Amino acid sequence: MDEELRSLTERLRLESGGSTVYDRLLAADDPDTLAAVLTEPGQPLWARELAAFRLGLAGDRRAFEALVLLLNHRDPPRCASAAHALARLGDPRTARAAAALATNELRVAYALHPVRLLTRLRAPEAVPALITTLRRRLRPHDPYRRVALACVEGLGELGDPRAEPVLTEALAHPALAEAAVHALARIPRQRGSRRSIPGQR
Repeated sequence: MDEELRSLTERLRLESGGSTVYDRLLAADDPDTLAAVLTEPGQPLWARELAAFRLGLAGDRRAFEALVLLLNHRDPPRCASAAHALARLGDPRTARAAAALATNELRVAYALHPVRLLTRLRAPEAVPALITTLRRRLRPHDPYRRVALACVEGLGELGDPRAEPVLTEALAHPALAEAAVHALARIPRQRGSRRSIPGQR
C-alpha cells in the first residue's frame, strides 16, 4: 500500500468512527462510485477526502477540484495528503492552482503544502510563485517562517538563477540564512558572476 495512503486511511478510519461507508469506499474498485461521493450532497469531509485521494492516485481527473480545496485546508494532514495525490494525478491545471494558493496572502497560513507541491512538480509556474511568496515573507516580523523556509529550500532544489536575488536577501534573516546559503550554492553561476556567499570562498 502507498505509504501516504496508509497514513490517510488510518486517520480517516478514526474520523469515520469505523463506519460501513468507510469500509465500502476503501474497498471500492469502481471509479464512478468514488467520483459520486464528490458530487453527492451531505457527504462528510472524510468521505470526500478518501474518494478524492483514491481517484487522484488512479489518475482520475474528476478528483482535481476536491483535491485543490483540500490542499488549502486548515488541517495540515489533509493538505499533505492532497499534495501527494495531486502530484500523482498528473493534471496540467495543478501547477497553476498550487501557484495561486501559494501566492494568496489571505491564505498564506496554509501555503506550506502548495509551496512544497510546486517544488515537486518543477513546473514553469514554480519559480515565479516561490520567489513572490518568499519576498513577501522577508518583511519584518513576518510570522510564516515555515512557509519562507519551504520557499528557500524549494528554490535551491529548482536551481533557477532567477531566484538568486531573493535568496541573497534571505541571508539577512537568521532563521533562513543557513538554508539560503545551501540554496544559493545549488544555483549555477552565470558567466562573470562574482556571487559571494557567507562561509564559501
